[in-house]
Amino acid sequence: MEPQVISPASTFTPQSLLLVSLVAALLCVAIAFFVNRRTSRSKGTDLLLVGAPDAGKTALLTALAYDQSLPTLTSMQTNSSVYSISSNKSFLVVDIPGHPRIRTQVQEHLSSAKAIAFVVDASTISRNGAAVAEHLHTILHAITSLPPSQSLPSLLIVAHKADLLKAGTSVNQNEPLAVTRVKTILERELEKRRASQSGGVGIEGLGAEDEKTEMGGLDCGNGTNAFKFDDWEGGEVAFVSTFVRQAKPNSDDEKCDADGGLMDLRNWLADNM
Repeated sequence: MEPQVISPASTFTPQSLLLVSLVAALLCVAIAFFVNRRTSRSKGTDLLLVGAPDAGKTALLTALAYDQSLPTLTSMQTNSSVYSISSNKSFLVVDIPGHPRIRTQVQEHLSSAKAIAFVVDASTISRNGAAVAEHLHTILHAITSLPPSQSLPSLLIVAHKADLLKAGTSVNQNEPLAVTRVKTILERELEKRRASQSGGVGIEGLGAEDEKTEMGGLDCGNGTNAFKFDDWEGGEVAFVSTFVRQAKPNSDDEKCDADGGLMDLRNWLADNM
């Protein structure tokens, strides 16, 4: 008995071919949906305000979101408001407290961050540079420790309270001085931390007593170079100087000087958010 040869045409009828095509199309749509969903999750949209206590984060949040200068107190909980750059572009600004015991809340918001603004009081950085650098180190470590599937947020260092430098001179002259002072002191203090770690010495943090941590995030160039923001492995670090003039008591005019003290910050946000 001769073997029977079955024609492919008799196996794949028009109905079965249509069914296979529909299944393949549905699979492609499902794959595209999950890929796009995963990609959208990996790109944040929020601006995180971080920094030491009393650096002026809440004042910046109020000035940006409400265009007002109101008296503020040291925050002990996260605050957030929507900031509208234009009529068709807005994003959430999250103010995270800087107290050593609760500032780790930044970890909860990293996945939704498009940019991180580290706020520094430029008028006091010469006195507390080591503590501010320790806090910034935790942020640098957190950024460089993000998984490859997540886009790294942009990093902006805000030299705030620039108007308090050298009383009697104009604010415009103080702005570059504020950035230079903050950048120089932070680079010096972060280099001390990098050198201590490379020498096998633990770095004392501001958390629990006698706590010593081993954190990364300070590599520059080939990993042995002195720390410089321009060479940081985590990407570009931008600097702006700002100030917010607080409203006088019993004053009806609470509008802040948005075109002066916050102009550079607003311009950076418009370009990067």
